Amino acid sequence: MSAENSTSGSAPGGESTFTVVVAAIANLGIAVAKAIAGLISGSSAMLSEAAHSVADTVTEVLLLTALKRSEKPADEEHPLGYGPERYIWALLASVATFVGGAVFAVYDGIHTLVRGEELGDPLVSYIVLAVAFVLEGYSLRTGLRQVRGEAARLGAPTTHYLRHTPDTAVKAVVMEDSAALAGLLLAAGGLLGGTLSGSGVWDGIASILIGALLVYVAWVLGRSNAQLLIGRPVPKEMREGVREELLSVPHIIEVLELTTLIQGPTEILVAAKIDFRDASTAEQIEWACEEAEEQLQERYPAIRRVYLDPTPGLGQRRRAGRPGAGPDTGTGA
Repeated sequence: MSAENSTSGSAPGGESTFTVVVAAIANLGIAVAKAIAGLISGSSAMLSEAAHSVADTVTEVLLLTALKRSEKPADEEHPLGYGPERYIWALLASVATFVGGAVFAVYDGIHTLVRGEELGDPLVSYIVLAVAFVLEGYSLRTGLRQVRGEAARLGAPTTHYLRHTPDTAVKAVVMEDSAALAGLLLAAGGLLGGTLSGSGVWDGIASILIGALLVYVAWVLGRSNAQLLIGRPVPKEMREGVREELLSVPHIIEVLELTTLIQGPTEILVAAKIDFRDASTAEQIEWACEEAEEQLQERYPAIRRVYLDPTPGLGQRRRAGRPGAGPDTGTGA
């Protein structure tokens, strides 16, 4: 699949909301169960997993806020809409994952290695881990179903879509649920190691590894949202497609400068400096702009705004004795 497909379609916002709600409900129940099991068994890995689930629950609440607020229509104060607000809340969600889960897990693991711990009955912890694994697995299945459906609709490999999708809400759910399943296995390994050896060292190591896993997830999600907040252009293949559509419109002879900007999973802005034929009338230029917008939106439904600026070409500038047009970078800047 070409990379353009990861931003050219329209993602179903309702499906993303359902995915996040399922993850939030699962994580809330799991957090309580893990905390109780951790206190009973004295396992630092279980307490770290409880912190992990609490952080995930907070993350899902922030993602729901992101989905809700980003759907607000454009108004006088925000003429380009509220799409980018999704990435602000999603960035805060990644911070919650880091602070609420990773920091606590690493601290608790180091504390266990330094001070040691008294291991209680691990049976409750094993039961909770098993139930949590089922619930997290269901939540992950829901997220993956959405990712695979969108990837199939766009003709994209699932992994490629997950890496490049601007729908960071579903990306966060899939990554956090995957990390949760891995964390559950680490916690179980720590409990088993402690039971067989009688030492809390294994539990402490498991807790630190859980923290390291959460650091990685928080970093990946934070970087993805930061890039979109700063302003990420559509992929190169899609930019070339936009240029191709513009040049196919009558009266347009050159695209001097092209700017694209992802404003949300289904919101893309296109702006371009266009050189029209010298003989074109004002009316012909107006209709050419309308046709260009229609063609772009038909090929890429996610394109919501198109701004075209009639600009003299290099030849006209030379004849007029003015500086030449700057080079077209073909990027989103």
